[in-house]
Amino acid sequence: MIGAYKILLFLIAICDCCTCAFYTERYSNNMQNTDDLPNDIEACQARIRGLMRYVDELSASTSSTQAGVVIVELQRANEELKRQIEELKLEQEKLQRLLARLLQGNRSEKQLITSPAQAFLPFENQAELQAAQEEAQAEAQALIDANESRPPRRPRKPRNESLPSHFPRVQRIVDVPESLATCPIHGARQIIGYDITETLKSKPAEYWVEQLQYPKLSCAGCKECGVVSPERPTGLVEGNRYDTSVAATVIQSKWDYHMPIYRQQDIFAGSGWTPARSTLVNIVMSVAFVIEPFIRFMKQQVQNDFGVGLDDTTCRMLLPKDVPPLIEGDLKSRRIAEKISEAKAAKETSLLAKMWAYSGLDQAPYNIFDFRISRHRDGPDEFFAESHCVVQGDCFSGNKSVVVHSDGRLTFVACWAHARRKLVEALSYKPERETLIALIQQLYDIETRAMDYPPEQRQQLRELESRQVLACIGQYIESPVVSGALPKSDFAEAVRYMRNHWKALNEYVKDGRIPIDNNRVEQLMKQVAMGRKAWLFVGNVEAGERSAMMMSLVSSAKRHDLDVWAYIKDVLDRLLAGQTDYTPLLPDRWKQSHPESVRTYRTEERRDKADRKQLDAARRRVLAAKQK
Repeated sequence: MIGAYKILLFLIAICDCCTCAFYTERYSNNMQNTDDLPNDIEACQARIRGLMRYVDELSASTSSTQAGVVIVELQRANEELKRQIEELKLEQEKLQRLLARLLQGNRSEKQLITSPAQAFLPFENQAELQAAQEEAQAEAQALIDANESRPPRRPRKPRNESLPSHFPRVQRIVDVPESLATCPIHGARQIIGYDITETLKSKPAEYWVEQLQYPKLSCAGCKECGVVSPERPTGLVEGNRYDTSVAATVIQSKWDYHMPIYRQQDIFAGSGWTPARSTLVNIVMSVAFVIEPFIRFMKQQVQNDFGVGLDDTTCRMLLPKDVPPLIEGDLKSRRIAEKISEAKAAKETSLLAKMWAYSGLDQAPYNIFDFRISRHRDGPDEFFAESHCVVQGDCFSGNKSVVVHSDGRLTFVACWAHARRKLVEALSYKPERETLIALIQQLYDIETRAMDYPPEQRQQLRELESRQVLACIGQYIESPVVSGALPKSDFAEAVRYMRNHWKALNEYVKDGRIPIDNNRVEQLMKQVAMGRKAWLFVGNVEAGERSAMMMSLVSSAKRHDLDVWAYIKDVLDRLLAGQTDYTPLLPDRWKQSHPESVRTYRTEERRDKADRKQLDAARRRVLAAKQK
């Protein structure tokens, strides 16, 4: 503000100087020599009247010029202030919206639908859609009626406070005080029964040492036959000092509960065993050595899947003292050496590495993590080197370049959640923005209806309805009402994103196995972020690669609602026993043979959430039909 006024005064001064110089020159050119003055009164009066006219003209001209300059500059300053005020208002609205969503505990952009009926706009080819929409509305009404016609809930039974029956019971009879044991009139009282209460108690995890005694046998007839003993099983560490149950506890604690090693040391100490941190790290390294072939097998399954979703997030790594040596022909080692050398040259003590995640969309429902030194496309290039599949992710140039350089082996599918998010974050052009968000919600409501459909039926529904909605969106973003948005506005930027990636945004309708967005893979980044918040960094490249393997194992087990500890222990036991058939160890196969280790409450939670989504979508559709 102060700067604008300084510029204004400077311009006025310049204009004053220019004006005065102009009129001074004019006066000096037209005025006669002061020595040549008239002697008669009439001539003097004429000279005076001329000078007075000149002064009036000069004053009027100077005032007009100054006023014009001031007005122009004030108008410019006013426009600039208006622009700044509008930007501040938009920023304030963004912050208020974010604060409200944080306080409400819901950050979903889907909550911004202002009217259920708004999500259903008329199409040009209404006749073609009428039958399908009527069928969908009837289906929605049936779902609502079924929900509302349920018998009223019976009064809830008293909560069952009994504790799990498989917990051991330690019985103790309470001592009776002498004052109660004897009646002051009739003497000793008799016990006629007991009131039983149960109290759940706990103590730190209990550990024990299994001491195995291997008999040593010798031949009584001939000492030269030597001594024999039963074969020792392969242990996780040398001497089989730590069981796989301990290793499973360490792995689950760090990569599922996100507790760093030093906190685990405190927990173990509370149970009476205080291991050195190096001991726990050695256990982790032993687990990584054992599971590496299995993780490689699971990775191959994902690489051969019909479709793979990918995403990445940051992960800070401490710089080693020395730059790792190059491995001839290994692009990954070259990239590591380059990045570490650059960081050292910049006097850094750490660098921002990347943790990539790849999630199978169909035949291989597993999550594979890959630690990389940077966000360069080397990682995805290597992962998809032999793949022929659909790749779904955000429209980051590195993701798209992987597909572009695949010689047609890969097909890129964009994520509609990203397109919608950019519209939600745009605060200008509110009516147009809400119209587009409502249209996108139509696409999501169609997906909600098809949630339980087989892929073939889902694709048929998309062909019938989703393509029509996409055509409507395409026409709308090219319409004059949208194209007229200011190029630098946030709304125009969101629309430009949709236009630039329109082909990739339409790819999902071609196959019912492709999801509409990449949210499932993006949610995997929370697992990295929560761990990053706890353990802050990885110590070196090898530690990052071990973390990626552990997260692949833990995350894939959680994807199938497995008891992570039980799954890891059994996998380690079988691998140490020499099992090389890895198929039964895959989480979805292991789940079928171990139903007792499935967290059914997690499955029920997801089913309830899906039912609520379907009911909400049905209500929007029926309300929209009534308001037409």
